[in-house]
Amino acid sequence: MSKQVKQYIEKEFKSRFEGLTECMVVSVRGIPGVENNQMRGDLKDKQIRLTVVKNSLAARAFADLGMGPITELLNGPAAIVSGGDSIVDLAKELVAWDKKLDQFAIQGAYLDGRVLDANAAKALSKMLNRAELQGMIVMLANSPGSRISGAATSPAGNIAGCLKTLIENKEKAEAA
Repeated sequence: MSKQVKQYIEKEFKSRFEGLTECMVVSVRGIPGVENNQMRGDLKDKQIRLTVVKNSLAARAFADLGMGPITELLNGPAAIVSGGDSIVDLAKELVAWDKKLDQFAIQGAYLDGRVLDANAAKALSKMLNRAELQGMIVMLANSPGSRISGAATSPAGNIAGCLKTLIENKEKAEAA
């Protein structure tokens, strides 16, 4: 590959990965074409981008972007996977594909300037994603309010039930 082509590819990597704060590194070596296309299409539908990189050129681009630590993960044929709603959603998708495809391998993750090994990257998939966490927060915020309203209306409901029973008993006594 000529020096000019390498410079062009490095420039493309810089523009593609600029502003990237979280991604995962995987190996797609040996995946048959049909499964590879199916995986890429499925990931694309979820706004997840998979980019196979030449390690030396990607390492230079990442170093220029201030993401030097990610080069620890660039061993052998590597692909950078980014996008999705969050790194947790990304990890969940990739772990699912890791289970489906024997040749697929998660090499690690890059998260806010830190490198995570393969086990830590897979552990991300067991965490709650952003939407689930927001739902829990809303539920917790509503919980005290619903308890207060339940506590406030409960005695009134008890009194109303007692009054209804007294009225019914009195009506039965008068009818008899």
